[in-house]
Amino acid sequence: MKKTTTILAMALGLAFAGAAHAQQKTMSIGTGGTGGVYYPLGGAVANVLSKNLPNLQATAEVTGGSVDNLKLIGAGKSELAFTMADAALDALQGQDKFKSGKVPLQALLVVYPNRMHVVTVEGTGIQTMADLKGKRVSTGSPGSATEVMAFRVIEAAGLDKDKDMKRERLGVAESVNAVKDRKIDAFFWVGGIPTAAITDLAATPGLKMKLIDHGDLAEKMNAKYGKLYSSSKIKAGSYPGYDKDNSIADVWNLIVTGDKMSNEDAYTIVKTLVEKKADIVAVHKEAESFSLDNQVQDRSPIPFHPGALKYFKEKGIGG
Repeated sequence: MKKTTTILAMALGLAFAGAAHAQQKTMSIGTGGTGGVYYPLGGAVANVLSKNLPNLQATAEVTGGSVDNLKLIGAGKSELAFTMADAALDALQGQDKFKSGKVPLQALLVVYPNRMHVVTVEGTGIQTMADLKGKRVSTGSPGSATEVMAFRVIEAAGLDKDKDMKRERLGVAESVNAVKDRKIDAFFWVGGIPTAAITDLAATPGLKMKLIDHGDLAEKMNAKYGKLYSSSKIKAGSYPGYDKDNSIADVWNLIVTGDKMSNEDAYTIVKTLVEKKADIVAVHKEAESFSLDNQVQDRSPIPFHPGALKYFKEKGIGG
């Protein structure tokens, strides 16, 4: 009898555990490679959401970057994704890498500007964009928006990505290793500042890192692709031993979802990320941009989720 009672209690315990487990939502967040900024930021976002929202378990997934993340949303395999605005617009419109189908998207938060780094080292003979001709260059991993933007920068510089260079498709950590091993001469990377892998390159003894100016190309890119890019700077001192400003093109990053998220969930997620910003900044300072004054539709080609707009309006922001 005692044994039966114990088994019954165990069964009931399991049933209750099952019911409690059923209420817990899991949320997958598409980020990027481990050498970039999306991944640590995504980890911080997952922690903040899991800690502050009962019954939610959020996890940050390592991915190839924006393009992969948007495809995961389209396939219903991720609920949230970090993405660059240009790749998101392509997905929404079913263009370029999304010709196989449009991805229904809604923006939750405009996060921070992603800054294009055109990176080389002394001894490669590369001083300007034109000098990339004939060189071995990585344009980013295949699933990334680095590749999308790199192609546009190369095109605006009057170069042909296929004919004018020997092209590799490496993520930022792999690109840094390839430069150190002299397997490539330069690489493109669009990310936050500082990007860990680039800090590592800049601090490597016996190498002098160089960043190539290209900010003057933003206007040309906008003329063709819509008002997505702006001319900006990577300030002197952003990386070890780098003592001059670098003129660059940048583009805003977004956190997006598909068309399945309820208004209540979107409201709660946005409110939590804005109000617990300090916990995310502690992991990476680019999260300083998770602020209400950045939540303007001009910065996002993707319409804001109604739940996000509800929170912005409460805070006196027009959205």
